[in-house]
Amino acid sequence: MEKNCNDCKFYLPVDVFKGICKQDKNKITPESIACQKYEANAKCKFCTHFSPEKENIGKCQGKNLAYPEMIAITCKAFEWYKKN
Repeated sequence: MEKNCNDCKFYLPVDVFKGICKQDKNKITPESIACQKYEANAKCKFCTHFSPEKENIGKCQGKNLAYPEMIAITCKAFEWYKKN
């Protein structure tokens, strides 16, 4: 799976189509290929407890609805599936 800016913790969305890299302040799109400074953002799709069910939705720990793109920074149960 190719890494993209949308999954980087340094990606700052401006709107749905564009964002800014917090590291170098360049304008980028969510689909831009990640640079060498890439660090994965803690998202549900990267967690061991997330299991996808349909496109763009799944379950956390088999019971709670969760979105793969949801940022899980404050989730106490978050565990990296395959870090970076």
